[in-house]
Amino acid sequence: MSKLKIAVLVSGGGTNLQAIIDKIASGEITNTEIALVFSNNRKAYALERAKMAGIPAKALSPKQFENREAFNDAVLEVIEESKADLIVLAGCLMYIPPKLIEKYHNRIINIHPALIPSFCGTGYYGLGVHEAVLARGVKVTGATVHFVDGGTDTGPIILQKAVEVHQGDTPKELQLRVMQEAEWVILPKAIDLIANGKVSVEDGHVNIAE
Repeated sequence: MSKLKIAVLVSGGGTNLQAIIDKIASGEITNTEIALVFSNNRKAYALERAKMAGIPAKALSPKQFENREAFNDAVLEVIEESKADLIVLAGCLMYIPPKLIEKYHNRIINIHPALIPSFCGTGYYGLGVHEAVLARGVKVTGATVHFVDGGTDTGPIILQKAVEVHQGDTPKELQLRVMQEAEWVILPKAIDLIANGKVSVEDGHVNIAE
């Protein structure tokens, strides 16, 4: 089986990217190589992480282009040139254009820092998710890896992992615990499952082969 080539899209520090890099190196993610790290933010530290790991990295800002469509076309071209089989959104705050979703149908995955369908959809991203969790007073949160479709956090769910909310948590403390106990665990696991042909989608539901 040939290696799964992935393009990782990031907007910030790249902690999930680092988890993927580390778990490919350790052999926890098998049959996979990172063909591209792309960011819509030229100052994203994730680009430095890619360079340190010897991974091709590219950054494009919408400000470089006349309009959003020209930017979207350029992003699609960069991803196509990488020959990626799978796109991984790892802390990517960029609007994903319909033409990209159509071309990579069930080949784009996202990590969301909550248990979908709770605390998801438009406006729920980053630290704001954890602030909402604490404001509601729930006792359990977590993370979800899902395929990306035309909606916001509405695609088929691949993996979820629960994380306890502790009394007195700050949003940043909860964010870190969700990263350490869930995000950095299930995103690499989902990539490994896909790389080894164990994930299929039927009627909007994900099946995972034993």
